[in-house]
Parts: sequence; C-alpha cells; structure tokens
Amino acid sequence: MPGNVTRASAVLLALGALAYTAWVLEAVLRTGLDPVRTYVSELAASDQPFGTFFRATDLVSGTLVLAGAVLGWAGTWRAGTRGAGRADAGPPDGGRARRVREPWAVLGWGALALFGAATVADSRLPLSCAATADPACAARETAGLVPATHTAHAVSSGLAMTGALVAVVALTVAARRYGRRPPLARTGPVVVALELAATVWTLAAVAAFEAGKGSWALGAGQRLQVLLVAVWLAVLAYSLATSRPTPEEER
Repeated sequence: MPGNVTRASAVLLALGALAYTAWVLEAVLRTGLDPVRTYVSELAASDQPFGTFFRATDLVSGTLVLAGAVLGWAGTWRAGTRGAGRADAGPPDGGRARRVREPWAVLGWGALALFGAATVADSRLPLSCAATADPACAARETAGLVPATHTAHAVSSGLAMTGALVAVVALTVAARRYGRRPPLARTGPVVVALELAATVWTLAAVAAFEAGKGSWALGAGQRLQVLLVAVWLAVLAYSLATSRPTPEEER
C-alpha cells in the first residue's frame, strides 16, 4: 500500500474512532437514560431528544471506518510464496517471488469493513423507543407491536459487533504473525482480552434482561465493549501512521 494511502487509511480510522465515542457526550447531555442500564443504541432511538445527533455520529463513524478498511485491504499484499508465515519470507531455493495476500489481514480488513457498513445500517434503522428505560416500550416490544426496525436494528448491531470482534482478533494476529504494525502487535492482545471479557459481560446481561432477571449493568458492559473497539481503532490508526512501510507498500 503506498505511503499516502496508508496515511489516508490511518486518518479515516482515527476520525472513525473519535466519532464512535460520541456517546460519551451523554455525560454532559440530558438524555434521561441511565448509562449503567440502557443500551448505547437507545441514545439514538427515534423518541429520544438527541436521537438525530447520535444517529448522525453513527453514520459518520461507520462511513469513515468502512472507507479506512477498504484502503487497508489494499495493503494486504506481500512478497513471498503462499503459505509463508511472515511478511519478509521469501521464496524457496529456485522459486520465483510473487505477490500473495496475507490471509489474517484479508480477514481482518474484511471484518472491519463489515463493522463499518453495519454501523451505517444501524444509523438508518433506529429503535423507536428505549425498552430498557421505558416499561411501555418493553411491553410493546415483547408483544411484537414495535416497528420492524427493532428486529432489523438487532441484526445490524449483531453484524457490527461480530465484524468488530473478528477484526480486532484477526488484525492483531496479522500484526504479530507478519511482523508488522509494532504498536498493534504490542497492545492488541491486551485489548483483545478485555474486549472478549466485555462481550461476555454484555451478552450475559442481555440474556438476564430478556429473561426478566434484571439488567446486570447491561449499559456499563456494552459501553465498555464499544469503548474498547474505539481504543483498538485508535491503536490501529496509530500503527498505520507510524510503522515503516515494507518495500511492497512503497511500490
């Protein structure tokens, strides 16, 4: 990937990470929602006072990350032979060098693009109300009397987080396996561990809430989950901006 494309990807991802943390403004905005108990996406519900603002930041974040991921995918080529483990691995004796894809990087950038696209879809498929904060909304949701966007939003949100998790793991593995992006190679494993723990917490809390057994601090768990995704995006952007390009990337 040429240096200017690498830098462009880094800028897009950094801005996407910033937009993805817009929900922290609930600390100064009177949203009326309890951050410990409510879903982050309920800030963007159609009936919420700042719903338009949070839907717009989701749209911007998803678009920026999607664009950054597409540029990042362009840099998954390396010189070597298929099956070589590291970026600097050359062909066997008598072999001929060729450009091949880095499979972990391909998977990671593809998953990150899915995350960006699904986040854009999230912004266009808002909830109509906040079920964790409004018993009437929860009753309508249970009875199936809410708009179809509730189901569609659940699907797009699930795809977004699945894409984020796969990207976090795959691109961290790629950074370590191919000997590139040192900041991500060093920091990524810690973020991966914390992200997986936050995801388990969030899923357990969602199951408890849907079973009528309380919220288990669902909002706190999910906010930690999305915050860690933003932190990882920032580390990835920094890694792209500061890592020395390989000869293949300079061509």
